Amino acid sequence: MCEEVHEPATQVPKAMVGGVFANFLAGLFILIPITFVLPDISMLANLASGQPVPTIIKSATGNSAGAFCLLIPLLALGLICGMGCVTAASRCTWAFARDGAIPGSGWFKQVNSRLEIPLNAMMLGMAIEILLGLIYFGSAAAFNAFSGVGVIFLTLSYAMPVAVSLILRRRKDLKNSSFNLGALGVFCNVVCLAWTLLAIPLFSMPTMIPVTLESMNYASVVFVGFVAVSAVWYWVWGYRNYAGPPTKGVEMNAEGLDEFREVHKVTVFP
Repeated sequence: MCEEVHEPATQVPKAMVGGVFANFLAGLFILIPITFVLPDISMLANLASGQPVPTIIKSATGNSAGAFCLLIPLLALGLICGMGCVTAASRCTWAFARDGAIPGSGWFKQVNSRLEIPLNAMMLGMAIEILLGLIYFGSAAAFNAFSGVGVIFLTLSYAMPVAVSLILRRRKDLKNSSFNLGALGVFCNVVCLAWTLLAIPLFSMPTMIPVTLESMNYASVVFVGFVAVSAVWYWVWGYRNYAGPPTKGVEMNAEGLDEFREVHKVTVFP
C-alpha cells in the first residue's frame, strides 16, 4: 500500500509510529472504565456467547438500551477495522499477483478500470473469509485454529524484516533513510523480536484445561501445514518464476518511487 501514498518514505513510518501511540491512548480510555465496572469474572468466563463486553456494559448501565447505545461506537470501530483489513488484504494479494507469486496471477493482478481497485483480488479475499466463516459451523476448534494461525503469520511477517534489518544488515539500510528513530528504533526492533519469540508459542497453546479434542489449539498444526504448502509451491513455481519487486538500483525516495512506477509499469490506485 506504500505505492499509493505520497512521500511514503516519511509518511508511512509516521503513520505506523503515530498509530501505536493513538491506539495506546484509545485503549486506555476504553479499558480503564471497563475494569472499574467488571461484574463477576467467573460469570463472564462462562458466557455462552463468548463475548463479555456487551454483558459488562449492560451490567454497568443497568438497561439494554443504554448498553446498545454504548456499543454503537465499538461496532463502528469494528466496521472501520474490517474495511482496513479488506483493503490491506486485497492490495497484498494484488502485489503478489503482480509479481507472479500466486496461482492465477494474470487474473488477480487485474485492476478494475471503472472502480480503479483490484476487484478480483478483493473478491478472492472475500471468498476465503466466507469459507473460514463456514468452518465455524462445523468445528469451533478448527475455526479457532485458522484465526490463531493468522495472528501467528502476521506476527512473523512483522518480525522477519525487522530481524533481517537488525541482525543481518545491522540497520545499514536505515542510515541514510528519510525517517530514522535512532537508538529508539533499535530498542523497538529488539522488543518486536522478543515479543515474537513469546507470542508464537503463546498463540499455539490451549486456552483452557483440561485439554480435550474440542479445546485443543490446533494452530500449530495449521501453521506447519501452511508452511509445507508454501514451501512446495515455492519449490514448484516460485523458485523459477518469482524474483520479487525489481528495486535494484532505484533510490526509493519520493522521486525514486515515481521512477520505479514508471519503469516497471506499477499501477497506482487513487
